[in-house]
Amino acid sequence: MSNIQPFHLAFPVDNLEAARTFYGSTLGCAEGRSSDEWIDFDFFGHQLVAHLAPEECSHAASNEVDGHQVPVKHFGVVLTMPDWHALADKLRSTGMKFIIEPQIRFKGKVGEQATMFFLDPAGNALEFKAFEDPSQLFAK
Repeated sequence: MSNIQPFHLAFPVDNLEAARTFYGSTLGCAEGRSSDEWIDFDFFGHQLVAHLAPEECSHAASNEVDGHQVPVKHFGVVLTMPDWHALADKLRSTGMKFIIEPQIRFKGKVGEQATMFFLDPAGNALEFKAFEDPSQLFAK
């Protein structure tokens, strides 16, 4: 996985200041350009754009994965294992309410990974994951 280009993701929020605090302060994403209707964030090297669209914010459906209800609509990043642990510790210290607590999924199986799910203030689900063995990312 060399030379990966940044992705761009635009998503709805119902409050730009809450998004600014969550993505900027809680997750540590640098803010880029903004207007009265959107904010760009440097999301671990990717371009994330929070657009003010309260009517688009809603609870997502979920599917069962490894014994947990995983939100169907979600986004996030694959971190290194040390960075994943550091983020999990930081989020725990802020009192983050997790949809799925930080844990190891598929333990001892193909695709074993550390994962955690939580919501932003607008109800968008985020997943952060990491692999001890990065070759497991696309393993079958």
